[in-house]
Amino acid sequence: MLRFLLLLLVCLGGRGQEDSLQLVDDAELTKLITEEQYVVALFCTAANAESCEEFESELAGIREDFIDMMNGDGWMVKLDNSPLVHRFTPSAVKPVIVMFRQGLPVLYDGPANGEVMAEILMQYKEPGVKELTDSTFEHLTQAASGATTGDWLVLFFSEECEKCFLMTAVLETVACKHRGRINVARINKATYGEKTGRRFELGIDNNPQIIFLRQHKMYHYSLDSYDVESLTNFITGFYKNYPALAVPLPKTPFDDLVQLCVDYMKEYPFLVAAGVAVPVFLLLAFLWLIKGEEEKVKKKKKKKSKESPKDK
Repeated sequence: MLRFLLLLLVCLGGRGQEDSLQLVDDAELTKLITEEQYVVALFCTAANAESCEEFESELAGIREDFIDMMNGDGWMVKLDNSPLVHRFTPSAVKPVIVMFRQGLPVLYDGPANGEVMAEILMQYKEPGVKELTDSTFEHLTQAASGATTGDWLVLFFSEECEKCFLMTAVLETVACKHRGRINVARINKATYGEKTGRRFELGIDNNPQIIFLRQHKMYHYSLDSYDVESLTNFITGFYKNYPALAVPLPKTPFDDLVQLCVDYMKEYPFLVAAGVAVPVFLLLAFLWLIKGEEEKVKKKKKKKSKESPKDK
């Protein structure tokens, strides 16, 4: 029903203007990106209303071309003052354009130019971020063996990492912008990438950790800015301002177990201390009881030895 109504409104010209997009609310957008394959959403605020009109006009101008490029399964809508925008980008000072591919977001960060928009949106049609696991990491990245697959920007994340979730669109944008030149990937260091996480000694906290692998060296991204511009600057040259570290080799099973213990000691020092203290306390209590029993036995033997002459 929602699809029919939106299609009808688009065909009728939305608000009656050829240079406008259909205005939807958060619930309608959520339903659209769940049901439709390709959706472009323009997020506007009262503060950027003037520049937003320019972006809206350019998007409306390529709407029919966009639908054709997506084989008839493309949508363009607009939202005003929507809090959803902060799920996709850390900053909404300028109008934000998000393209959803089967629900997976990517950002358009180019100029308000219809031709450029159409070209970039077409380039962003396919997802860009690769998923790595313990079994595929070294094979695909060749981080320690040869690096013939090129440079890799890798995000180590966990399901509990909220910042990592909010980086989805940003990471996709960086991956799509540099497709064919730099590989962008992510790996869950808490589940199917836990051994790789321990290999790089990243610990078990829930903060995003990003490593750039280039020519047998690795560079840790240590800024608190997780936007497209910052990450792009980092992989295109700013990484040279960071220490070039040797890529660690995969750990042996024993070393991996030791690293696991170290990670837990660092993350949960009091819990580990309690875990060590309890068995030590039980051992001391056991020894104290044993010593008490031995003292009782000795006292009984002394008492019997003193009583034995009188009995005779």
